[in-house]
Parts: sequence; C-alpha cells; structure tokens
Amino acid sequence: MTKIIITGCNGRMGQMITDIVTEDNDAVIVAGVDIVNNRNNSYPVFTDISDCDIMADVIIDVSSSQGIEERISYAVDKHIPVIVCSTGMSDSQIAYITEASKKVAVLKSANMSLGINLLMKLVKEAAKRLADNGFDIEIIEKHHNQKLDAPSGTAIALADSINEEFGGRYEYIYDRSQARQIRGKDELGISAVRGGTITGTHDVIFAGTDEVITLSHMAYSRAVFAKGSVVAAKFMKGKEAGYYDMADVLM
Repeated sequence: MTKIIITGCNGRMGQMITDIVTEDNDAVIVAGVDIVNNRNNSYPVFTDISDCDIMADVIIDVSSSQGIEERISYAVDKHIPVIVCSTGMSDSQIAYITEASKKVAVLKSANMSLGINLLMKLVKEAAKRLADNGFDIEIIEKHHNQKLDAPSGTAIALADSINEEFGGRYEYIYDRSQARQIRGKDELGISAVRGGTITGTHDVIFAGTDEVITLSHMAYSRAVFAKGSVVAAKFMKGKEAGYYDMADVLM
C-alpha cells in the first residue's frame, strides 16, 4: 500500500487524483495540503504543509509553482520522495529542486501522462532511424482556446527528447512567416493551434521523400495526467535520493 500526501488537493487535478486513488487497492491518500480547506475530503487537509504531521511514502505536488521551495524543503526534512507536477517554474526553482534531489528522491516531468511519455521514447527511436535518411521533423500541437502558453510544454519536451539524441543540432522554428526561404535541414518546426474546446493533441511528423510517418497522442481529459501521477507515486515509494522522470517509470 502506497501512502500519499497531495499538495494542491482541492484543485481540479488534486480532486481527480483523489477520485482515482479511491478506486485503487494499492494506494491511499493519508493527507492533503491546500491554501483553502473547502471540501469534504476523506483525509485531513492542512493549509500549511509545515503543520502536516502525517507520515507518507510519497508526496504528489499539484500546486502552483509559487511556494515550491517550501514544499520541497518539507520533503527533504521528512525524507519523503516527491513528484513535482507544478509547471511554469523559474530557473532558480528548477535549480533548487535539482539540488534537493541529492538528498531525497524527486520525480519531475513536463507531462505525467503515460501515453505522452511513451510517445517521447517512440519519437526518439524514430528520429534515430529517420533523421539521417532525409526525413524532416515537425511538431504540431492543438489545444483549447483557454490555454495560455504556446507552444505547449509537452511539445517542447517532445522536441527536446529528439534534440538530445543529436547533440542539440536542431534549431526550433516557431514562425516561418518572416523568412522567405526553403526549409533548412536542421530545422525542427513547432506549431501551435488554439481553438474552441479542442482536446490536447500532439502530432510528431517525420516527412521524407514520398512518405510521411505521424506519431500522435490525444488527451481526452485531465484524468490521464492524474492516472500517471498515481502510477509514478507507486514507483517512487522507497526510492533512494536522485532525479527521476517518467521515462524511469516506463522502463
């Protein structure tokens, strides 16, 4: 049985994780942390993480990036592995988390979906076989009209997973409207579409001569990220200090 503390438990993602764990015989939420305690949860909720005196096997952090240092410090002090799902962190916050991973197990991923993380492995493998055989690589991501960032963090993570295989040789191109020229060999185009209630979609296109291969992922709800977080929590139970990501979970 994996005992979980959720920070940000009363937000949408926190409540999804709560619902998923309720149906899971191998996990239980023993405590939550949120700035407001306005829900009838089946577990105690603390408005300040420093007041949480309940021991757990892992922390799932789905709070905002604000205050991440305090939550990571708590994980270090209590020697509890932590899964960081917060987005929009500054370079200094990422550095803080990296340093903390020398003392406690930390898992951080740009996207907790199992499908997306498998896609990252697949596109990396495809790029190794196709990129030097005349295939251009383009990424197109689509999201609803309320999404603030463009391109998505997941699109960048997909591009990075490819670029790491080639020593960073690819230049990311986000807009071709200002350059009247043919496509460069070492360009990797990343395009964003925003509209309506489009479900989160990521297409990685390998375009060769007379053939095109497209690897796609569609997320129909936030539940895929919540499910991935719970799987990651079970994986992180008992892990030694270190920096982990979802690729480790899928090994």
